[in-house]
Amino acid sequence: HRRMATIQAAPLVESRKAPDATAAAPKRYLALDAYRGFIMFILVSGGFGLRALARNRPAYSWIAGQFDHKPWEWIAFWDLIQPAFMFMVGVAMPFALLIRKQQGTTDRQLTWHVGVRAFRLILWSQVLMSISSGRLHFQLINVLAQIGLTYLLCYFIMQLEFRWQAVIAAALLIGHWALFVAFPGTEGPFLSKTTNIGAVIDKAVFGRMNPDFWTNINFVTSTVTTLFGVWTGQLLMSPRSNAQKMKALGGWALVCLVVGFAIHPWNPIIKRICTTSFTIYSTGWVLLMLLAFFWVVEVKGYTRWTFPLIVIGANSIFIYSIEEVLRSWLNRAVGVFTFRFTLLGDFAPVAQACAVLLVMWYMCYWLYRRKIFFKL
Repeated sequence: HRRMATIQAAPLVESRKAPDATAAAPKRYLALDAYRGFIMFILVSGGFGLRALARNRPAYSWIAGQFDHKPWEWIAFWDLIQPAFMFMVGVAMPFALLIRKQQGTTDRQLTWHVGVRAFRLILWSQVLMSISSGRLHFQLINVLAQIGLTYLLCYFIMQLEFRWQAVIAAALLIGHWALFVAFPGTEGPFLSKTTNIGAVIDKAVFGRMNPDFWTNINFVTSTVTTLFGVWTGQLLMSPRSNAQKMKALGGWALVCLVVGFAIHPWNPIIKRICTTSFTIYSTGWVLLMLLAFFWVVEVKGYTRWTFPLIVIGANSIFIYSIEEVLRSWLNRAVGVFTFRFTLLGDFAPVAQACAVLLVMWYMCYWLYRRKIFFKL
């Protein structure tokens, strides 16, 4: 669980160089735990079986499409899950680093801790992807590998004054855009799926392209997503009132949505290569989702409904790993006892996906009751 402190900081507007070790004891935000759990709940849901339903019931095509990645240009709800995951890693960083500072951790020890954790995330991503592939499979496109890279970069960036953090964020976004324009491929910078600069780098470094045109250099712009999370975390740790924090979150969400959409004609919103417009536009939606959780949980005080999400969020690495390597087995195992809900006809895949999700949730609940939490 993440806790929170009352210290001077005001991102999404300005920032300090590092957490203050003399700050008050951190206080926990339940909204952050619930939001993290919500992200993981959607991520491991298998799309709730809606894609299979839509094949037989075209009337459900639109909602099913929201639980699948866009083939190339534009955005669906499913495309927001990874940015939200990476954003929440950034939100947690100021809280976690402050706690370690208060426990007496030196700057050198903190840097070592961050470096080791980044390495573990990248290494574990290789293990999961290799198991899933049935062979050794080195890549950097898996979400844990991307988080490991952005987590490390953001740690060093957040040591700087806010103006330099903003300059670096702008440079990453503009530089990524410029790189694709400078090496446009055979069909243009944002139309070439197999010859864009990201694909060229993947073939040169890894000897192959990733399936479905994902590129390993997505971490460049995703670093900005995580950095927005850092700034948001520092905003929430500030002594501002809830109303002021909500105003800042809403204001910056609107700015991101407008800017991302405005540059879309020249820099299309494409998740698979994590374009600049996608990074900015998706951050706007991620901020709006966090704003909704903050308003419901922290301002209105509606908390009881969050417990199922908190159970998942408390063991996010565990449930993500289970989903990556055991979902097919769990689907078969659960299907033995549910008869795959064949009596429900076209809706059987939805019921089956929900049953598998319930089993995974109970595994997290079993660990939660025993205070067992897997961390890297």
